[in-house]
Amino acid sequence: MASLQQAFAELAQIPADTRFDLCLFWDLFNFLDPEAVSALLKALRPHLFTGTRGHGFAVHNLRTPQCGKVYGISEMDRISSRPRAANLPGYKPYNQGQLEKALDCFSVSRAVLLADSRLELLLSANLPE
Repeated sequence: MASLQQAFAELAQIPADTRFDLCLFWDLFNFLDPEAVSALLKALRPHLFTGTRGHGFAVHNLRTPQCGKVYGISEMDRISSRPRAANLPGYKPYNQGQLEKALDCFSVSRAVLLADSRLELLLSANLPE
């Protein structure tokens, strides 16, 4: 896992003194196994602080089909989405409980069930003081 963590850190190339206010994970966790989620969060952890928030999507039911969307930011306070041309390989979604266990440095502050059986999650950094 150390090499996977190192790979995430090298790909991101985040300057050491950078701290994130917001991490937009979109539906990324639905394509990572638990080891990869852990490695990603370990690579991000030095850049988080107690005020860091996160946003992402999970599923309410593990049989929920892949959403197939591309996400973006349309305005300072608004996210956008559009259909993806084709589904991505490797879709293995987490439900809220599974994702909460995997996200060791974030906790779910709020979850909203969407019409398509997905969950929109607001996350808060869960770091020792």
